[in-house]
Amino acid sequence: MYDHRKLGRELGLFDTDPLIGAGLPYWLPAGAIVRHTLEEYVRAIERRAGYQHVYSPVMGKRELYELSGHWAHYRDDMFPPMDLGGEQVVLRPSLCPHHAVIYRTHAHSYRELPLRIAELGGMHRAELSGVLGGLTRVRAIQLNDAHVFCTPEQVADEAAAALGLIRQAYAALGIRPVRYRLSLPGPGGKYVDEPEVWRQAPALLVDVLERSGVPYEAVDGEAAFYGPKIDVQIAGSAGREATLSTVQVDFYQPKQFDLHYIGPDGAKHRPVMVHRSIIGSVERAVAHLIELYGGAFPAWLAPTQLAVLPISDAELPHADALLKGTELRVEIIGPERGSLGARVRDTRLVPYVAVIGAREAADDHVALRLRDGRRLDPMPAAEALRRIGTFVDMHSLALWD
Repeated sequence: MYDHRKLGRELGLFDTDPLIGAGLPYWLPAGAIVRHTLEEYVRAIERRAGYQHVYSPVMGKRELYELSGHWAHYRDDMFPPMDLGGEQVVLRPSLCPHHAVIYRTHAHSYRELPLRIAELGGMHRAELSGVLGGLTRVRAIQLNDAHVFCTPEQVADEAAAALGLIRQAYAALGIRPVRYRLSLPGPGGKYVDEPEVWRQAPALLVDVLERSGVPYEAVDGEAAFYGPKIDVQIAGSAGREATLSTVQVDFYQPKQFDLHYIGPDGAKHRPVMVHRSIIGSVERAVAHLIELYGGAFPAWLAPTQLAVLPISDAELPHADALLKGTELRVEIIGPERGSLGARVRDTRLVPYVAVIGAREAADDHVALRLRDGRRLDPMPAAEALRRIGTFVDMHSLALWD
């Protein structure tokens, strides 16, 4: 059983410092590689699914969040406003108000819909000190977020497609959800008073879950303030459950921001907003992956994908030559770092280790050792790099055939 807080520091992935503050981790070089690779993977599958990427500010005027409903229903989780030049500015707790404003920058026809807007953007939550922990509960969050603006007839298909993207990413990452939760409203005043919202949206999400063929549980009291949602639940190494990914249907904010599109009849119509997050916050996703793999990440995600171990100084030039012929993340671990056995042990989390002795250097070969313990016969260095690159490009969980 791994604790990402302990292991993440031991592996040099992230750390915290009292001078920066609680709930504000910083990423070290190896962790930054994992994070960047994960983010680029998500952006790539979003692009292929027809999403357009945007950037928006991490703050906005208080009026923006009053309009979206966050100020009335989510204020306790927001940082206090900052007074700037007679205006109150707030660190955003969510990206959806910004994307609603982006949608209305110009008029839209029904022919443009669905319009899929995605962003890996920062947001902030005023988490209490007692609940902060490692990367799972932080105050500065990098969220993989997207909003699909569509016609009412397109909602179910778009929500189902979003759920399909989540399942695709989980397959590449090796993540297994413990359950799918249909999160519905419960007692209390944290929800918008829009009866039609709570009548239409749950039925749509039930249809999405059933057509997707995933078992689910309906749970009261877990809905967003503006509508119900599908939560994809994961469990850490200690068995504690958390939400990683979501799909939400929102009739409320399009109304609040007076969003519309021109229909085939030439009249204005109100779009529906589908919120979806494939991997949720990058922080929570990486925390889960650290605990899931114990630092032995899939090859495509690993900070170092190939460690090259020249047996003596005489093979160092051949090791250096490998760096010039590949885009893999390669680290040369020379004899100054200890005996071959010690260096092999030090690279136990690296997916591929290439040993170069005098015979391999003379033939331009490498002897590959895989993280799972397999040792392959010496092969041409170019072939080894090509085959490793194929597994990495495929985002495969396998190391070899």
